[in-house]
Amino acid sequence: MSAKSQHQHILLVAAGITLVVVLVGVIGMLALRSEEPTIQGEVEVSEYRVSSKLPGRILELRVKEGDYVHKGDTLAILEVPEVDAQKKVAQATGEATQAMSDLADAGARKEQIQAAYQLVQQAKAANEIAQKTYHRLQNLYNEGVVSGQKRDEAFAAYKATEAQVLAAESQYQMAKNGARMQERRMAQKQAQAAAEAVEVVNSLLRETVQISQTDGEVSEVYPRIGELVGLGSPIMSIAQMDDVWGSFNVREDQLQGMKVGDVMEAYCPAFNKTLQMKVCSIKDQGSYAVWKATKANGQYDVKTFEVKARPVAPFDGLRPGMSLIVGGKPK
Repeated sequence: MSAKSQHQHILLVAAGITLVVVLVGVIGMLALRSEEPTIQGEVEVSEYRVSSKLPGRILELRVKEGDYVHKGDTLAILEVPEVDAQKKVAQATGEATQAMSDLADAGARKEQIQAAYQLVQQAKAANEIAQKTYHRLQNLYNEGVVSGQKRDEAFAAYKATEAQVLAAESQYQMAKNGARMQERRMAQKQAQAAAEAVEVVNSLLRETVQISQTDGEVSEVYPRIGELVGLGSPIMSIAQMDDVWGSFNVREDQLQGMKVGDVMEAYCPAFNKTLQMKVCSIKDQGSYAVWKATKANGQYDVKTFEVKARPVAPFDGLRPGMSLIVGGKPK
């Protein structure tokens, strides 16, 4: 083969390779242009945490993770010995105060004077318990465990028992001196106040039985039986399965004019189905979620937005964490 023929052959091969490279590049560019941007999100549901107003020990758990509960179902039972003791003291004080009211109405006798004296002793015992409770909550407040409101409530209860001691001592003196009409009326009011104090303790004891406030599925149980839970500490979480939405993190250059009220299609791989979803919220994720572009390439900083969308029609089986894909079913 001559040198001229070899040169022509090399040129033809080079031209063929160049043409193939150009065709591949054009096909790739067309494919990239025609590819719809994919946005992936996930299913979320509303949750609320069950917690108690009182610190105590978990005595019984009536449900477990995965159970479906209805409004009014018993979820957990706590043991709070201090409140039980306060109830007994309040009941005893109420009974003694009522007895004092009866004594004031009937007139004092030796036995009645003795009962008045016992009422004073009971009121002092109640004052001692309230004082210890207040000091205990004061220490917890100093450690940052309980709120100032709870400390103030304990202080108010402590001061109330001090007033009850004074009232009981006054009743004792009345029993010794004989009751007048005004004194009998005061004794009746004291008995009424003591009965209301018992009701306050009963309302606190109702907090030891945790009741579900809504229908839902138990998503997580935090403590075990026998463990202590603090004031306001969560005991379990309830997922409201009828309140479902999709959450998507979308760059602002992919929003393409999206607004609240728009309907979009989202593919759910778990069911291999496409859902119609209506946009209900578009919120800026903040500066921490900004995607930083390379400005040397002529690009700019692009923020990320959280887009929430709810199914247009009920879709049975959607669970938290399931993937949702906007932009067509992946191949």
